[in-house]
Amino acid sequence: MGMHKHYAGYRSYQYLDAESDYKAFRLAKQVERVPSARVALSPGQEQRAQDLLARHVAISMHDHPVVVPEDVTEIFEQKRLGRDFSGFEGLAASGLDAVFDNLMNGLCTITSHAGWKWSDIIHDLGMRLCDLAHQDFIVVCDGVRDILTAHQTGRLALVPTLESATPIENELDRLDVLYGFGVRSMGITYSESNVLGSGLREAGDAGLTDFGRQAVERMNKLGILIDTAHCGDQTTLDTIEVSQQPTVISHAGARALWDTPRLKPDHVLEALAAKGGVLGIEAAPHTTLTERHPRHTLDSCMEHFEYAVRLLGIDHVGFGPDTMFGDHVGLHRAYAAQLSVTKVLGNKSFQPVAYVDGLENPADFPNIVRWLVKHGYSDEDIAKVMGGNALRVLKQVWVR
Repeated sequence: MGMHKHYAGYRSYQYLDAESDYKAFRLAKQVERVPSARVALSPGQEQRAQDLLARHVAISMHDHPVVVPEDVTEIFEQKRLGRDFSGFEGLAASGLDAVFDNLMNGLCTITSHAGWKWSDIIHDLGMRLCDLAHQDFIVVCDGVRDILTAHQTGRLALVPTLESATPIENELDRLDVLYGFGVRSMGITYSESNVLGSGLREAGDAGLTDFGRQAVERMNKLGILIDTAHCGDQTTLDTIEVSQQPTVISHAGARALWDTPRLKPDHVLEALAAKGGVLGIEAAPHTTLTERHPRHTLDSCMEHFEYAVRLLGIDHVGFGPDTMFGDHVGLHRAYAAQLSVTKVLGNKSFQPVAYVDGLENPADFPNIVRWLVKHGYSDEDIAKVMGGNALRVLKQVWVR
């Protein structure tokens, strides 16, 4: 259905009374919060881009499609209260048919400043599912058929996702519990290590632990998509080797273009593709930079995309922008230590930006399709990278 979504204006928790039932915050704008540039096309090219979005499934492999407070310093209180606000309006403008929603993740700090606590994660998941149960635009994705139905009916399939298995601690059966609550994709680690393996911020990486191998095997059996975007290089390689199903690196880029731990080296990306996996190109501020584009914009991201296509082939690349609605740069500053921002980005010099021009939030997803049209990609190749490649992996991994 492309841009023609069946969205009737629902806002998060509108079935409750603000202030009496929950603490209300003045939230950021979801559409045109900042003057993020639209890729300029001729009328014919724009029509082609719209037709592609209408005909083919569009999937964001990684986003945080929630709306943060307009005053980003209020986010600490919002997260502590455990009530995130989904960006329904912005998602309706995104052209997306499915989004991997990574919930609060490490910012889920209801009972702990460190985050990732089991009870907090379950609270967050339940709160979001409760909100979604009161509207009919977004459907909670149980399997591939929900994505296809969302595309056909002008709705959006939301895939509950966790960026790390940290909350399961050493309890393997918690993977089953999370699957039962709707989680269909999960990372092995976030930037710091856990009992499964090493995160990308660590100085050393011993790879998957014995428990980590058991967890990979259990996720394969359950039908949980495995993500190694925040794992160290050896842990990523071990996961790819151990998994009987294709895995993904849902939001990253090529370290060959910008040498920081947040991005992946060629040999890791090649191992991913060799097992049928897909790399989602990242767009969170100050991540997918390049020497040619040290100021982060859509063009920086797309340089990583084109490099990955040359390295891996068109069948192994997609997009995981890792965006949100609101001041993403301000959020990084507020949570710099918790998100390991300095260590993750490294010490390379870059030109700071207030937002990623052209890919600032999930509503900018059509700009990716416009860019591909403008740069001469075929309809077949655009269909693959805007969602077809991700869909192929999901058909292999998911049980429904």
